Amino acid sequence: MSNETKRDVFEKALREWNNLVHSCGLQGEETHGGCEFDSVLIKYKKEYDTALPDNLPVIPKAVADWIEKCKHDEIAIGGAMDEDVLPEKVADYFREYYTREKWIKLQDDFARAWLDGYQVEE
Repeated sequence: MSNETKRDVFEKALREWNNLVHSCGLQGEETHGGCEFDSVLIKYKKEYDTALPDNLPVIPKAVADWIEKCKHDEIAIGGAMDEDVLPEKVADYFREYYTREKWIKLQDDFARAWLDGYQVEE
């Protein structure tokens, strides 16, 4: 397994493309860093910086609303998962799974949603 992140690979690809474009014997202003492709590279780097991470967890709207409410009310993630305070729809989401493996996955998804963001189920 590589220690390279997706970000590292993306930036390496941008550098290689940039080097290739600039090494094609371009004339005039283009040979001094004013290549017409520079703005394209900058555009994609900015888009990448603001894009969501890959593979965000998909959670029900009620769970998303609960996460946002807890964050707004400055409740820690542990408190947000306390069964005694969960709204009924969120409690139902956690009760839906009865096997240990599924329960662990739900907790992991909730934590990832809390930390990295999420997609809401349609």
